[in-house]
Amino acid sequence: MNSVQFSSERELPSHLNLFQQMADAVYLLDPKTSNVLWCNRIAYEELGYSEDEVLNHSVLSLQKDVKGAPQWSEIATVIRSKNVFTFVGRHLHKDGYEIPVEVNTTHFWVDGHEYFLSVARNISNRVAFEKDFQERDGRIRYALHEVSDGLWEWELESDYVFFSPQLKKMLGYGPDEMTPHVDTWKSKVHPDDVEKVITILSDHIKGKRPAYQAEYRLRNRNGHYIWVHDAGKVCERNDENQPTHVIGMVRNISDHKKVQTQLESLAHEDVLTGLPNRRHGERSAQKALKKACDKKVPLTLAVIDLDFFKRINDLYGHAKGDEILVFIAQLLNSARPKKSFLYRWGGEEFVLILPSYNLEAVQEVLEGVHQVIAQADWTGLGVEPVTLSIGAVECSQANVEFNECFKLADLAVYQAKANGRNQTVLA
Repeated sequence: MNSVQFSSERELPSHLNLFQQMADAVYLLDPKTSNVLWCNRIAYEELGYSEDEVLNHSVLSLQKDVKGAPQWSEIATVIRSKNVFTFVGRHLHKDGYEIPVEVNTTHFWVDGHEYFLSVARNISNRVAFEKDFQERDGRIRYALHEVSDGLWEWELESDYVFFSPQLKKMLGYGPDEMTPHVDTWKSKVHPDDVEKVITILSDHIKGKRPAYQAEYRLRNRNGHYIWVHDAGKVCERNDENQPTHVIGMVRNISDHKKVQTQLESLAHEDVLTGLPNRRHGERSAQKALKKACDKKVPLTLAVIDLDFFKRINDLYGHAKGDEILVFIAQLLNSARPKKSFLYRWGGEEFVLILPSYNLEAVQEVLEGVHQVIAQADWTGLGVEPVTLSIGAVECSQANVEFNECFKLADLAVYQAKANGRNQTVLA
């Protein structure tokens, strides 16, 4: 078969001149010899040649990754079998350096002659980007494995789970320990958390949640539970768009949880006595009162006030006064019934809530409180024994308000003080 060689743009059919406007290199090749029959301007300029110089070359002399006629013959056979044949290789510049290219080749016949048409795209920028990305990806992977607390990957079909060395280390295990199975993870989740966590993870896999995120407790090698934040996402799907792999990251948040618990404790507790503070106590009292009214059972509210407390502060100072408040709080807490709860109202006042106690039953309880205070070892504190004035009211009416009950009990306290202190008045 004789091939035709085009030596100049003027000999090209007019529509082939459009190739001169392309940003990619275009080569017309002889399928048998791989010789360059024609190329557009970008093709020879990109390689540092003149047009005539390129026409004296072939794929074998320009393409670094095609070596010898036998390899070219095999490639030519593949090109003929495909609509488009894609090849990634390196073109050789006239100055000796290499240019990475992606070449798409088609074949066609004209007037009984077969030709290959190759469009070569310079992918230097892409290769540089991919190299940079791979280097950065390696550093990122290193950071994820070494800096993060742990990574995991779950193959859904087999239930195989990869646990990263850092995750194992976080739980106190060596790199060759922990069976790589989902049951290993499930067995370490706190029993009170496992149902919630599995539900959240299942919802994500089913597409009900955009991602998986959960905070729960995970058992370490010593049997202690640590708090973790676990986040993951489906990373692979099959041809039916069904999830096949889930990947995630675990962080140890035990310290954060400890601080959070301390802050919550401060928000609920009286700093001095350790009892619930007024805000938290009132909320609990209101809930207990509503429950008692709904069930139509009695509930008694008692306000407890220390007698002559101002005199103690004046005589011994506020530090001694604080010491006595702590001592009284401990005594009251030990004297109250199990199902009751006590909180500090403020200053030297405390509130005792007694669910299921009517005034008749509560009278005995409060008498016991007076006895505990009277029998306490006050000598160790270096002060005279302190006494209490208590006012109590039974809150038994439906829809009764907490504030109304408190006011009645508080008035009873004033009555107890007016009557000589160190006693209980039942409103």
